[in-house]
Amino acid sequence: MGVSDDTDVTRLPRAELRRIQDERVREVVKYAYENVEFYERALDDAGVHPDDVTGVDDLTLLPFTTKEDFRDNYPTGMFAVEMEDVIRIHASSGTTGKPKIVGYTRDDLDVWREVMMRGFRGAGLTAADTLQNAYSYGLFTGGFGFHDGATELGMTVVPTGGGNTQRQVEMLADLGSDAICLTPSYALYLAEVAEDMGYDPADLPLSTVLYGAEPCTEPMRTEIERRFDATAVENYGLSEIIGPGVAVECLEQTGMHIWEDHFYPEVINPETGKRVAEGEEGELVLTTLTKQALPVLRYRTGDLTTLDYGTCDCGRTVVRMDSVTGRADDLLIVRGVNFYPSEVESVVLEFEEVAPYYRIDLRREGTLDRLDLTVELTDDFDGSRAELEGRIRKRLSNVLSFTPDGVELVAPGSIERTKVGKVQRVYDHR
Repeated sequence: MGVSDDTDVTRLPRAELRRIQDERVREVVKYAYENVEFYERALDDAGVHPDDVTGVDDLTLLPFTTKEDFRDNYPTGMFAVEMEDVIRIHASSGTTGKPKIVGYTRDDLDVWREVMMRGFRGAGLTAADTLQNAYSYGLFTGGFGFHDGATELGMTVVPTGGGNTQRQVEMLADLGSDAICLTPSYALYLAEVAEDMGYDPADLPLSTVLYGAEPCTEPMRTEIERRFDATAVENYGLSEIIGPGVAVECLEQTGMHIWEDHFYPEVINPETGKRVAEGEEGELVLTTLTKQALPVLRYRTGDLTTLDYGTCDCGRTVVRMDSVTGRADDLLIVRGVNFYPSEVESVVLEFEEVAPYYRIDLRREGTLDRLDLTVELTDDFDGSRAELEGRIRKRLSNVLSFTPDGVELVAPGSIERTKVGKVQRVYDHR
């Protein structure tokens, strides 16, 4: 692409980065059209030929790719190469139907290791550090993604995998791990187990907590950093694009750098499909620019975020995405009011008297919806529950124009914990 091996693409002037992106967009659209029957049909149906796409500005000519397209072409109908060229298979969880099968060529794995290594470096980690990998190994992309990237950097990897939390704590203490990667909910659970075992999480040797795979509000990040006395760095990715490594924070913690030379981002209005103005919130859409086994054009992630094209204080010029505020398909409608669970969480966790654990229960009573909110108190709370419940109700009403039917404050540890992986916060009984 005309960029030397020793050039840091993440710090190029935006115009030079755009030249690389335009070239790669032309190549990937042509490649997908010629090698994936699904894309040949989709572009033909849209009246678009690859020659019509001269750069990123022309991506709007193309139709979107959705998770339903992956399921309709299950298992390998979206692949652009023969299986003999695929050396790794991963898959999404498939909790709502058939899993999305994703494949990697040898070059794809090289790209994955590269973008993961960028993320580790941005988080201040080096080959001298030890990473404890608490993501599950297997079809889920998290375990192998972090493992291979850390190995490429030269880090020592402790592949503890998911679960077995007491052993996780022992390994952290005994091996002196500098960093750990895991979901934010599991990070907080790990701190609780450490305390139950007689450890002060803040005394563990961790300097960096790399979290991702589920939404995390700023109060949750603050709690993770406080409990472990470490820097918490957010990661973003999804199996259909590559896995973890699509975007990651640097130590400035002002948004996750998207590696734009490999993944081109757009933000659209989820209802109209049109691009929104710079800095406006919408649904993130991603196009892979260098994938071989599974090129993906304009994939609707369902994740709501904003993009910041300003140069980061770290010197990187690649765009930064904000933390995901919700999912376009997770919108809750209760008595005609639209909101996302993360909005409720952000408001509730403004109160220092509560811990970052909550659950929302939705029920239908007759023809009306009912929403009950349960929130845990902090260990040192000694005030009036009724008074605090009233303040939470009032704050929610002021910010969201919505008041829960019930707000219950419960003792620490009352809400069910997940021992590994992602936590369910919304229970829709309707």
